[in-house]
Amino acid sequence: MLLSSFFSVAFAQPSHTLLIAAASDLIDIQAPLARAYTDHNGVRLLFTFGPSGQLARQIANGAPYDVFLSADEDRVKDLDSVAIYAEGRIALWSKSGTIRKLDDLAALRHIAIANPAHAPYGIAAKQALEKSGLWNKLQAKIVYGESVRNALEYAESGNAEVAITAWSLVVHRGGILLPAVLHSPIRQAGGVVKTSKNKDAARAFLRFLLLPETQRLLENNGFSSSHR
Repeated sequence: MLLSSFFSVAFAQPSHTLLIAAASDLIDIQAPLARAYTDHNGVRLLFTFGPSGQLARQIANGAPYDVFLSADEDRVKDLDSVAIYAEGRIALWSKSGTIRKLDDLAALRHIAIANPAHAPYGIAAKQALEKSGLWNKLQAKIVYGESVRNALEYAESGNAEVAITAWSLVVHRGGILLPAVLHSPIRQAGGVVKTSKNKDAARAFLRFLLLPETQRLLENNGFSSSHR
């Protein structure tokens, strides 16, 4: 089940609506992004959030989205007008605020990450633990969230002492950014769904994501620019 099965951000008198399947790391930026786009050209964005792998399967099964914003560029390679819109990073977040580095995880009972089977941030979290020599020691303590947001919820609720989550979800909440060298780049890419009936509007939205002002918005909310 998707973490956020259907969430819309609507503004006055939009001329069109685009249905966006979006990776869970974009949840916190949805409102400013939608507002900026509606101000830009009057189009409303209607979001569905979830792990990139699950959303890709929905699209393969005919889900009626116009745009797929994936946290994994490989998930959109068969779509139209594909563009890399950002790069993601991983971070530590604990409710206590006392977990500051990966070596602190050894003393914990439960560590939450997104499921690597379908979540790019889960793959990155596992890579970081492997590269740090900690995966084999900590594997029995790992609890898996369906999405990167779900992993963060485990830490928020106390069901895990810490989450390795998306920097974009904790950049304004005291998260600890982990070194990029610990994992493969998280290249986030968007594409137009081939069955979309709004392809021109969908392409225009992807171009909007690459504008300098949109890239600054993404950077201010925990993403690296796609133009680096």
